[in-house]
Amino acid sequence: MGADDVPALALEAINRANADGFTAMLGDVFEGSPWFARRAHRHGPFTSGAALIRAMTRVLEEASGEEKLGLIRAHPDLAGKAARARDLEPDSTREQASAGLDRLSDADFTLFMDLNRRYREKFGFPFIIAVRDHTLDSIIEAFRRRLGSDPQTEMAEAMANVGRIVSLRIAERIGE
Repeated sequence: MGADDVPALALEAINRANADGFTAMLGDVFEGSPWFARRAHRHGPFTSGAALIRAMTRVLEEASGEEKLGLIRAHPDLAGKAARARDLEPDSTREQASAGLDRLSDADFTLFMDLNRRYREKFGFPFIIAVRDHTLDSIIEAFRRRLGSDPQTEMAEAMANVGRIVSLRIAERIGE
């Protein structure tokens, strides 16, 4: 799937939408957690794509710790079993493919399975990184470095990356 497969949305249509329509258009930018988009709707109308992105990231910042953890846990493992089975959301499929995670050798797949397991065991949630900003090597380096972090730092790092992922997804949708 390429960028051409992403539904193009006009800011005017987004601003005209009621909460249900807004959530239908943009809810999937929050992996498995469309209710975040519903919350962002109340911050409209949006004067630009940047204003929409600010509203979406604002609801991330305002979320409770439990809500943030739920959102983080809704993300798939990088290059995990769901990816190999081609059972990811379209955005996740495109993002993981952009860093070559859909074309791993068996050795790299085994490495990712080990890193994913160790990370989940330590922190209780999947490793989150905005893969579009990275290469395969930089993802592996970040995985290894972040395994040395403490849980509070990793929660903050995961949420910062979720914000970046949401921003990239929205910018792609509205052509900014």
